[in-house]
Amino acid sequence: MDKAAATNRQARFHYHIFESFEAGIELKGTEVKSLREGNASLSDSFARVDDGEIFLYNCHIGPYAFGNIANVEPLRTRKLLLHKKEIGRLLGQTAQKGMTLIPLKIYFNKRGIAKVELAVAKGKLLYDKRESIKDRDSKRELKRALKSRSK
Repeated sequence: MDKAAATNRQARFHYHIFESFEAGIELKGTEVKSLREGNASLSDSFARVDDGEIFLYNCHIGPYAFGNIANVEPLRTRKLLLHKKEIGRLLGQTAQKGMTLIPLKIYFNKRGIAKVELAVAKGKLLYDKRESIKDRDSKRELKRALKSRSK
């Protein structure tokens, strides 16, 4: 099972997710050790295609506690590693109005390599969010009723 270093828990609430991709991430210095400690945040982060390459913005990876001058800036722009065909496909999808790239989680695969799950998404409107809350609450009530009935 893949170990998640950071998840964007609000992403599925704020966005309609259409498709997700797995991408490698270019890390420097002690960022890998900091990620293994779970010292990362994906809130307010997004990805963008620039000059045929994909970059991750506003991803906060905190400095490693035992690092020294090898620590890098926590909010620096990081390059995501994808095949050219995938980048072209993502460029075409994000060219549509309202579509964006957001990271869903950063995790380590079975080989111990840091990966980013990247999603093509479109922002939800307020009434869509209300509908999501209503669905979540009704499912919770249904589970509660079934649980009390089985006792």
